[in-house]
Amino acid sequence: MPRTRSLAWSELKIGLLTIAAIAIALVLIFALTGGKGWFWQRYTLKTRFPNVAGLAAGSPVRVAGVQVGSVREILFAGEQVDVVFDVNKKVQERITDKSIAYLGSVSLLGSSAVDITPTTSGTPIPEYGYVPQGHAKGQFADIAEQASGTIDEVTGLVRDLRQGKGSAGKLITDDRLYSELQQFVATAGQMTREIQQGRGTVGKLLKDPKAANSLEASMKNIEDMTRKLNAGEGSLGRLLKDDEFSKSLTGATSNLKDLTDRLNRGEGTAGKLLTDDTLFKRLNGVTTQFDQLMTKLNEGEGTAGQLLKDKQLYENMNGAVGDLRALITEIKKDPRKYLNVKVSIF
Repeated sequence: MPRTRSLAWSELKIGLLTIAAIAIALVLIFALTGGKGWFWQRYTLKTRFPNVAGLAAGSPVRVAGVQVGSVREILFAGEQVDVVFDVNKKVQERITDKSIAYLGSVSLLGSSAVDITPTTSGTPIPEYGYVPQGHAKGQFADIAEQASGTIDEVTGLVRDLRQGKGSAGKLITDDRLYSELQQFVATAGQMTREIQQGRGTVGKLLKDPKAANSLEASMKNIEDMTRKLNAGEGSLGRLLKDDEFSKSLTGATSNLKDLTDRLNRGEGTAGKLLTDDTLFKRLNGVTTQFDQLMTKLNEGEGTAGQLLKDKQLYENMNGAVGDLRALITEIKKDPRKYLNVKVSIF
């Protein structure tokens, strides 16, 4: 009998230890699964992605960064992929038709998770309903894609350089361009040496104290002139500083504008000359008649024209004038000879 009682107690201890181990395992599982809850505390949702990028069964599902479930399975749906996941019912009110599901990163090693944005403004999604898909900025996959695009661009750039495209490519592949660049560098170096030796205008300015002093004197003259202008000296200074002079100049400008306006309106002789066609035609007619008169004189028409053209007539008139002068001279010498006055008285 004592032996039988001892065996029963041993079996009882084994059973107790087994129950305790199961309980501990369940507690550990619950602790490791976080807020996913037991199977009766979860419900199933779906979402659809064009690419799951490393997502697998058992990957975490998070709402606002808090793990609330896990991925159950991944199924193909045409050209896209359906992700089926279980979520704790406690967050059912926060997952609505206004929420967005997108792929998040668990680590930099490529592990992914399903992240859902919480919102209470919409209608809660029922079990096996689809959470609208979205796209999160700054994902590791996006960074990798951008890095891949950058690498492709760099590769294309290197290929273009090797093919001699662009200025840099021509510089690498075209010997003539390299020689011209080398010549340009040599010329620049020579010019720098000449400047350092004081040659040329710039070199003298750097090395010759006289050139520097002349430039300094010119700058002082400009400074002095500017100071005088600011002080109101001279006509230009008065124009800048003296209000009366400025008003006089403004008045002269106004008068000139008024005169121009009167001319444009045809006032006065000059205005009529500018705007009246009749006066212009008369002046044009007088000019035409004067041209005709000059033409007749040049052709020798009329007394004046013959006087200008006929040499014999000119000589006769010149001779007559000479004889008249001689007669006047003789009369002055002996007036009685030519002026005999007789007086008779009847």
